[in-house]
Amino acid sequence: MQRRVAVAAAFVLLELLALQGLSSVDHRVQDWIVRGHARSRTPDAGIVLVNIDERSLSAMNADFGAYPWPRSVYAEFIEKLAPQQPAAVVFDQMFADPLREHADEDAYFTQAFAAAPNAYAAMVWLEGVPDAQGLPLQEYGPSLGLERTPAADPAARLPLLLPFERIARTGRIGLINRLADEDGVDRRYRVRLEHAGWRVPSLPARVAQGLGWPLPGAADVEINWRGAAGARPQVSFSDVFLDLERQQPQRPPAEFRGKVLVVGVTATALNDLHATPLSPAQPGPEILAAALETLKHGDGLRRLPPWAALLFGLLPLALLGLAYLRGAGLLPLGLGLLVFSPAALAAAWAAPQWRWLLPVTPPLATLWAAYLALAVSEYLRERRQRAHAVQVFSRFVHPQVVKELVDSQRDLLERPAQSREITLLFSDIRGFTTYSETRPPEQVVRMLNRYFSRQVAVVFKHGGTVDKFIGDAIMAFWGAPLPDPRHAEHAVRAALEMQEVVLEFARELAAEGVAFDIGIGLHTGTAVVGFIGAQNKTDYTAIGDTVNLASRIEGLTKGVARILVSQQTRDAVGGAIAFADRGEFKAKGREQPVRLFEPVAPGPPAAAAAAAENAAHWTPPGESAGAMGGGLPEGGQA
Repeated sequence: MQRRVAVAAAFVLLELLALQGLSSVDHRVQDWIVRGHARSRTPDAGIVLVNIDERSLSAMNADFGAYPWPRSVYAEFIEKLAPQQPAAVVFDQMFADPLREHADEDAYFTQAFAAAPNAYAAMVWLEGVPDAQGLPLQEYGPSLGLERTPAADPAARLPLLLPFERIARTGRIGLINRLADEDGVDRRYRVRLEHAGWRVPSLPARVAQGLGWPLPGAADVEINWRGAAGARPQVSFSDVFLDLERQQPQRPPAEFRGKVLVVGVTATALNDLHATPLSPAQPGPEILAAALETLKHGDGLRRLPPWAALLFGLLPLALLGLAYLRGAGLLPLGLGLLVFSPAALAAAWAAPQWRWLLPVTPPLATLWAAYLALAVSEYLRERRQRAHAVQVFSRFVHPQVVKELVDSQRDLLERPAQSREITLLFSDIRGFTTYSETRPPEQVVRMLNRYFSRQVAVVFKHGGTVDKFIGDAIMAFWGAPLPDPRHAEHAVRAALEMQEVVLEFARELAAEGVAFDIGIGLHTGTAVVGFIGAQNKTDYTAIGDTVNLASRIEGLTKGVARILVSQQTRDAVGGAIAFADRGEFKAKGREQPVRLFEPVAPGPPAAAAAAAENAAHWTPPGESAGAMGGGLPEGGQA
């Protein structure tokens, strides 16, 4: 339960962080989608840009001088264009400062503008200027076309930069302030500014209102772009103006009938350029025209509210978490994400057709971050399990062998048991039953742990595998799980060193009045080695007659020698170790006697005679020479 709560909390936190931290990236992705969507749409031919561009600046310079031109130019433009009956002439520029040397021309312009019911001009809200320095809305608001709501504050002020008074009092004015997002990109246009219960319209909204287009209830609209940047119908201001000046105009006489004309500066040198989804430097009049177009068609794009965006991101996260908690592996989860990710992008790409913008980046980033977190968690868990397995398995197999086995690409439990030639070693403590009956169990366990720890270290030192502990006995083998062509030699050398450990351990226990000794039996032969057992309980072990005979040989050491090996083991060792022949013995469960040998010293067989002579007089600790010395005669019973 705690794990599920932790996973759920982590996923929610990831989504919240993604929504906050990836908004800029998501804007970029959505801009890419909007650009693709815009290219598939044709700009409205009823909205035309009349550009004050480089061509106009050059063509008008001879007659009217450098820009800005006398306002009489715009007055003539309005009057001479009137016979074509355009729906609206929208000036995306400010007429606030009078030109003192052309005062009469300013007056001419204001008269022509006021007389034209389809002319619209811009005003600017002076953001950052204290409201106290602004225009009293109670006094001037109605004449400027500002809407008073029931909650209007009669003392409200608003700092506005207005065009000439006579133009402003027509009410055909609106705000052209930018409404950029936090990354500086213009994606929306203001419909109205809400201030102290007053509604101040934007220029596109004022035009829409004058033309009878319905306005959205929201204070701003997300522009639904059409065409690429610069693809909108447009003409140079100079081409239109100079043609209207001719006695015989060459342009169509009804070229602009019923159309909305946006007159504004697009010349790069005049720097009215802004970042939009379509371009990093799009002229302001193009943005205003796109906003007019969106209001005309009532198709502004919509974004999910924050709570819906959160749910939109959490739903796939919840499915991912549920699948993981139900045991789905990382591979199917990864494949599912590989299918879901392009499907989500495809849905986001298609969404603008239904006027929606979907936040696709935060959910996908969160999903992949969650998947990565799960993958890292699984990796760390597997590493812990592997380390635990190595720790446990290293108690039975030499650490280097464990490393090689674990590094193998194949699952250990999937390795089939196989028949191999190995050398088995059985070691048993003599008189352990009597010892354990006379001492507390805790003391017995401590003694066994001390003894086993030393002997296991010897087995590992010589590359052996500890199969199991059977009471006070040790079962080990060489030649598996990794092949060892000298397994018999390594097993016998381990037995010889185990004998030395026993002698040292016996001296320690002698101080406690305890007689301690062991018997070690070895046999080389074929056995089945591998993971053997049930599905829920498996041991790595060896089974077969070779195992049984090694155990029987250990039982034959009593009264003969600490270490006895079969002839098969002695033959497999070769001349690397000297052996003393201890004769043939009858082993339980076998019809034929077995010939046994005692390893007496590392070295060539030439040393066997002297070593055997010394070994013939060996007496186990705690027993008289008569009882234990000299061994059994050849052919003795066990």
